[in-house]
Amino acid sequence: MELRSSNIDKLSGEVFDVLIVGGGINGASAAAALAGKGVRVALIERGDFAGSTSMHSSNLVWGGIKYMESRDFALVRKLCRSRNHLIKSYPSTVQEIRFLTTITQGFRYHPRYLWAGAWLYWLIGNGFTRIPRFLSPQAIGDSEAIIDTSSAVGGFEYSDAYLHDNDARFVFNFVRGALNYGAVAVNYVESLGARRESDGWLTRVRDVMTGRELEVRSRVLINAAGPWVDEHNTLTGQSTNHRHVYSKGIHLIVPRLTDSQRVLAFFADDGRLFFVIPMGPRTCIGTTDTRVERPEVVATEEDIRFVLDNINKRLRLERPLDQQDIISIRCGVRPLAVKATGGGERDFLQLSRKHAIDINRQDAHLSIFGGKLTDCLNVGEEVVEAVNRMGIEVPFPKHRWYGEPPDQVRREFLHQARLMRLDDLTAQASSEPLSTRLWRRYGTHALEMLEEIREDPRQAEVLIEGTEYLRCELHYAKRREMITRLEDFLRRRSKIALVVHEEAMRRSPGLREACVILFGDEADARLEEYFATTRRERSEAAAIERAATVAAASAALAEPGAEPGRQASH
Repeated sequence: MELRSSNIDKLSGEVFDVLIVGGGINGASAAAALAGKGVRVALIERGDFAGSTSMHSSNLVWGGIKYMESRDFALVRKLCRSRNHLIKSYPSTVQEIRFLTTITQGFRYHPRYLWAGAWLYWLIGNGFTRIPRFLSPQAIGDSEAIIDTSSAVGGFEYSDAYLHDNDARFVFNFVRGALNYGAVAVNYVESLGARRESDGWLTRVRDVMTGRELEVRSRVLINAAGPWVDEHNTLTGQSTNHRHVYSKGIHLIVPRLTDSQRVLAFFADDGRLFFVIPMGPRTCIGTTDTRVERPEVVATEEDIRFVLDNINKRLRLERPLDQQDIISIRCGVRPLAVKATGGGERDFLQLSRKHAIDINRQDAHLSIFGGKLTDCLNVGEEVVEAVNRMGIEVPFPKHRWYGEPPDQVRREFLHQARLMRLDDLTAQASSEPLSTRLWRRYGTHALEMLEEIREDPRQAEVLIEGTEYLRCELHYAKRREMITRLEDFLRRRSKIALVVHEEAMRRSPGLREACVILFGDEADARLEEYFATTRRERSEAAAIERAATVAAASAALAEPGAEPGRQASH
């Protein structure tokens, strides 16, 4: 907590070049880019970093193959280049993965037509990944016995990429990078609104944890509040060319369905893409695409049933998946950028995730709409350029602010790890060698962990049963990752809450020790807070579900024959 406290104290101590409101992927990448190039920047987030849309993705980094159907080739080209750039920049974290797509009888396109489209997709992406491959129903069954091929007419394989750990961890590493470059970044600090003065912006903020209020001065204000961009623009009196509409998507995490490290892709009952995604010891299935009016959402019974029904129809399972198999649920909204004057209704399900940056040069204000993980490096560079045009000096414009540490640092880490026989300490149930995992998660900072393990081999022990997190990682998280609530570690710095059932965590003695490391004397209070929060979320979800059921029934009575629409998407 010392890191967070010291950063809060810094907020009111100077005039920043830029204040960023929002710690999702857009705000985090903007902060890392600005700080890395020498701009004095502060970032605040009213919840935890990556606490909304950025922690509910499919964990995929993709070139937008679904936009091939709408012939938006320019967008596909841009996303493929962004995907390739991420794979090259983060080889330990963003890795190529194969997608096996099965086509069934009656689908709107022949599988060979889609295979040809996959080749075009590969060419648009500069042939960066492995080549596509056509598959007969027999070949599909031979590759993945779990797929029900009884109605299949063929399929194809192609490549995109995925995040080896999780999306929220990827986002936080941008925040950590910004901190390393001297930025001030604080979670659980909300903006109460800002006003433009003669010499810049004055933003009132509140520490959510203590209620303390203070003022932050900056020359430029960036609104990167994700789904709440429009809401914050109202607070600051900004009018923009874009606004958001919202699409709710859910994923279900279930026991591992197949040992193969590939994504199984299908077209759901409504004809849109649906995925089975590897997630370590688990499998992630989804997603849905449902128009909603507000960014605060929960997974309803209808959402869950849609995902379960679609997966049970397409896989050969010993028994159908049901709600008892669900370990955790990811549920969030995609904020989709549309023109402020309209566009929210037309072709809603075809709206892309491309970002838009609205600039009010007179007020020195930026609003970032839409966006996705794949395009994050472009967002960072575009924000730097826009801020520079507003008169903010960028001292090191050519500095490369992203990517893994240099190869010589990696070689030194691996050399030290071999000398101390680190991989011999890898737990038997682990999915990969210890050196590989620590380097991917922490980069240069992994050298600190080697020192801790040399001094005390117990630091290499798995602390929480059923996970791959070591005692030394908890100590590191306490010092450097601004863990404020237990959920910050279990759900965002790690993916423990996604892959370990809540009841198993309740019984884990290691979780209690983890809380002691993270919170000291407050360990029991934070532990109780976490489980009380999960109980409250279930209660709120049930209440929203009941309200939705009542509303749907009322609508059905008012308009006989009307059916709520639902589609699945990437």
